[in-house]
Amino acid sequence: MADGLILEFDGLSTDTYERVNEALGIEMETGEGDWPAGLISHTGAAADNGFVVFEVWRSKADQERFMDERLGAALQAGGVDGPPSRVEWLDLAAHHERPEQV
Repeated sequence: MADGLILEFDGLSTDTYERVNEALGIEMETGEGDWPAGLISHTGAAADNGFVVFEVWRSKADQERFMDERLGAALQAGGVDGPPSRVEWLDLAAHHERPEQV
């Protein structure tokens, strides 16, 4: 089963999130770009105190490889100067993606 990941960043703005994605070569509005191997789904949301990311990965190892090879540098390039305030891995009991509705 896939693994869920919650990342919370206190004080992070949507503009900063967009700069990080630009550094990664990912266009969030269209879904086009250089998505990492092993990432099943990604959701980013503004919160009262910052920004929250929820992802589903095929494995923790896939996410760790992405962090080491690309995400760490993109976070720095986007202006994120510290670690997330929350990092929580979840053992998913189920994960399903609904087919797009016509």
